[in-house]
Amino acid sequence: MLTEERQRLILNKLEEESVLYVNDLVTYLNTSESTIRRDLNTLNKKGFLNKVHGGATSISKKIINTTEEKVQHRQALNIDEKVMIAKYAASLIKPNDMVYLDAGTTTEQMIDFITEKQAIFVTNGIVHAKKLIESGFKTYILGGELKMITEAIVGVEAINSLRKYNFTKGYFGTNGVHKERGYTTPDISEAMVKEEALNRSKEAYIICDKSKFDEISSITFGDINSATIITTILENKSYKEVTKIKEVNK
Repeated sequence: MLTEERQRLILNKLEEESVLYVNDLVTYLNTSESTIRRDLNTLNKKGFLNKVHGGATSISKKIINTTEEKVQHRQALNIDEKVMIAKYAASLIKPNDMVYLDAGTTTEQMIDFITEKQAIFVTNGIVHAKKLIESGFKTYILGGELKMITEAIVGVEAINSLRKYNFTKGYFGTNGVHKERGYTTPDISEAMVKEEALNRSKEAYIICDKSKFDEISSITFGDINSATIITTILENKSYKEVTKIKEVNK
């Protein structure tokens, strides 16, 4: 059986069942386990399915995440990747930049690597504002409602505060990155603040580790092509076809 035909049969079966297992595909296609794994790797890189341990799941029927963890829980996740991403993102800040820093664990990591004292910073992150001020940066914080789970300022007042600003650069965290659904987060109040700030940024950057790709949360705050993504080395290269991506590895 030709490779193209075998992969087409895999995708057809995935449409019917939404979850596939390697052992079942070996029997179904009468081929070796190593061949099936190669096919799944290829289809994953092309963005046709999500490869998981022992098989694959359908992208079109992916679970939508409606909740989020506390900041303290997320800070320890994928820390090495976050540091690499944050270090590169911070290096892009130049003299006289007006920079928006979204609340989030990776944007917080950026502050440790920012050296440009001639830039001005605006943030909706409580911890971010404190760290920026302590490091000697000129800093403004948005007014509005304090959301404790993410330690972020959100709501109508925060959006109104944003409307006076025009940013040269904006850096944003996200709970999910998806080619069709864009950049997503579980909370509508936080999503509205992210959307307003992103739209007011001349250069917008989504900074996230690779675990956020192919994930979907409840609320979209930006289309996939509305920002440049800064991340580590991606397995699914098909994202490069729909938006700008900077991969960092040191």
